[in-house]
Amino acid sequence: MSALPGEALILVENLSVPFDRRVWQECTTLRDAGWGVHVICPQGTKRDTEAEVTVDGVHILRYPLRAATGGPAGYLQEYGAALWHTFRLARKLGRIDVVHACNPPDLLFLVALPLKLRGAKFVFDQHDLCPELYLSRFDRGQDLLYRAVRALERWTYRTADVVIATNESYKEVAVTRGGKSPDEVFVVRSAPVVERFRQVPVEPGLKNGKPHLLAYLGVMGPQDGVDYALRALARLRDELGRTDWHAVFIGSGDAFDDMVALSGRLGLGGQVEFTGRIPDEDLLRYLSAADVCLSPDPLNPLNDVSTMNKIMEYMAMSRPIVSFELREARVSAGEAALYAKANDEAEFAKLIAHLLDSPEEREKMGELGRARVAGALSWENSQKALLAAYTAAVR
Repeated sequence: MSALPGEALILVENLSVPFDRRVWQECTTLRDAGWGVHVICPQGTKRDTEAEVTVDGVHILRYPLRAATGGPAGYLQEYGAALWHTFRLARKLGRIDVVHACNPPDLLFLVALPLKLRGAKFVFDQHDLCPELYLSRFDRGQDLLYRAVRALERWTYRTADVVIATNESYKEVAVTRGGKSPDEVFVVRSAPVVERFRQVPVEPGLKNGKPHLLAYLGVMGPQDGVDYALRALARLRDELGRTDWHAVFIGSGDAFDDMVALSGRLGLGGQVEFTGRIPDEDLLRYLSAADVCLSPDPLNPLNDVSTMNKIMEYMAMSRPIVSFELREARVSAGEAALYAKANDEAEFAKLIAHLLDSPEEREKMGELGRARVAGALSWENSQKALLAAYTAAVR
C-alpha cells in the first residue's frame, strides 16, 4: 500500500534535520513515494546551520533556538520560542495536505490546527511519552506542571487523525490513554539504515593502550543513565580489579558537563574519554573498535517503554551490549544484549567484565544483533508502516 502523494509538512523541535536520523529517514521515504516534503526545525550549532535549504529534494526551514537549561522554566522558554518560530515559518508555505508533528513537546498540534481548518490532516509522530519524560527527568511527582503536560498530550491525541508510535508499548498508550482506535495507530520503529553502519579497520590507538574499548553512544540528559555507566565503570575498576579497558562516551546533551565532572570525581579521567558529537566517519571508527557497548538507561517510567536508538545502532555495527532490564530494551536487542537487574550498577559492571573475557560470546551476540536490524526490525518494514499511516490519514 502506498500513500497518495501531496504536500507534507514535518515539524521537529528536538533536533535539527537531517541530523535527526529518524526524521530524515521519514523525509526520504515520503519523498521517494512522491510527496513534496517540507521540514521546520531548529538550526544546528556546527551543522544544519542554514536558515533555508533544500537537501536531496527535501525543503528545510530552520530557526535559531537556545536549548533549555535548568528546570521546567527553561523548557517553557525554549518551547515558547520554538512554537513562535514554527508558526512564523509555516505561514511562508503554500498548500499543505498533511502536518506531521514529531514530539517533544506536545505543543505542535497548535500549529496544525489552522492548517486542519484549511483541509490538512494531522499525523502525530510520538517520539517520547511526555508525561513519563517529565516524571523521569524532573522528579517532581504529579504536580501542576505534570497535569498540564498530560492535558497537552490529550489535546494532541484528540487533534490527530493518525498516530505514529515508535513501538507497541507506545501504541498501547495511544489506545488506552489517548483514546485512539487501534487502526488509527501505526508502529513505525526507529531503525538504522544498515548500509550506513559498516565495519572499518580497527585502530588500536582508539583503545588508548588498553586491550579493550567500551563505548557509549547517545544523548546525555538526566534520564539517560550516563551517571550509572560511570559508576559501573568505577566498580569495574575498584571492585573487580579491571583496568584493561578504555571507555569512550560519544554524544552531547544538557548533562554533558556534569558527566565530565562526575568522571573526574570518580577518578576515571585517565580511562574515560568524552568526544561530544562527532562526524559519522569517526563514529564508525569508534564503534568498529569497541568490544562492548553500553546502554545504561535506568529503569524509570519513560525508559522502560521506550526504544533506544543507541541499541539499534550498536546492533547495526554487530556490537554486543550491556543494558539494564527494560521492557523495550529486551524487545529491541533480544539475545544481542546481557541484562543487569534494573539500576544495579554492580551487576552492570560484572556483565561488562564477563563479556570482556568472552570473545566468542561477543562475536555471536554481535551477529545476532546485526541480523535483527537487517531483518524483522529493519527500516524497510518501518517504511511500509509509515506510508500506510499517510494513506490512512489522507483517506
